[in-house]
Amino acid sequence: MSDRTLILALARVIIATAWVDGEITAEEVNSLKDLLYQLPNIGYEGGLQMSGREWSRLEMYLESPIDAAERQRLIADLQYQLRSNRDKKLVMDALDDMAHIDGDISAAEEALITDIKAAIRDVDVSLFGNLGRLVSGAVSRRSSAANAPNRERFFEDFIQNKVFYAVSQRLQRDNINLNLSEKELRRLSLAGGLLARIAHVDEEVVPGEVEAMIAALRAHLGVDEETAVFISEVAISPAAHNLDLLRTARQFASATPRSARVHFLDMLFAVSIADGFAAQDEIEEIRAIAKSMQLTHKEFITAKLKIPHEQREN
Repeated sequence: MSDRTLILALARVIIATAWVDGEITAEEVNSLKDLLYQLPNIGYEGGLQMSGREWSRLEMYLESPIDAAERQRLIADLQYQLRSNRDKKLVMDALDDMAHIDGDISAAEEALITDIKAAIRDVDVSLFGNLGRLVSGAVSRRSSAANAPNRERFFEDFIQNKVFYAVSQRLQRDNINLNLSEKELRRLSLAGGLLARIAHVDEEVVPGEVEAMIAALRAHLGVDEETAVFISEVAISPAAHNLDLLRTARQFASATPRSARVHFLDMLFAVSIADGFAAQDEIEEIRAIAKSMQLTHKEFITAKLKIPHEQREN
């Protein structure tokens, strides 16, 4: 088993431990990222460098809570990766660092770390112990965890369509059925993501902007109020942040006819003036979206000029 695989399994368990209280503060996220960044250099000569995709897989676990079933799957996977006493020491040391990450460990975190350490100590890393686990123990453990939550099955959606990933996770978690095909839900998520991008330009989303997003989704894609509210709420949530604007706009362009994209510019500008005024940064963001949606500069200008001069910066 490679050192890299062990370290990534350990990193997931560390994040799961931080989520045991149901939330992670921004300060804890930053501290966790520092700790995870150091993991590849602990105990291994020369260190290991994580790729961008590996970091993205870890970020999936940082962005939303990890429940008990998913946490147990991650712990079982970490046990499976252990092959030596050196591996055990690496894990124990990292868990000790985790316990003091913010200087104030909760009772739940302390109890979980104690349980994880006990699970690690119980793993037989002798030659025959490893062989036995490969033949039987690992098979049964993985079989029992097969139905446990595993967000990495949706990794490509996490990368390609962030809002759709967040929408899918919320629908599954809350057992909601919007009666939409996956194709429709993906297109709706792309639209919501682009509208939310404009609302987030000034780093403060006001109620009027959310209302404009809801109205835009209803007008542009013909969905009902409940669906438009749901998509808008998810699109502006932290789970859907860090949207890849170019990729999202291009995917939206592929999923919609040109006439619909031209009309969508009006929806983007409607969100930009929802707080009373379209700022220069918002206008430039819409310009970038229009270009990525393969619309002409003239089409962008036509949409912009529909906004009264006194309501826009230029």
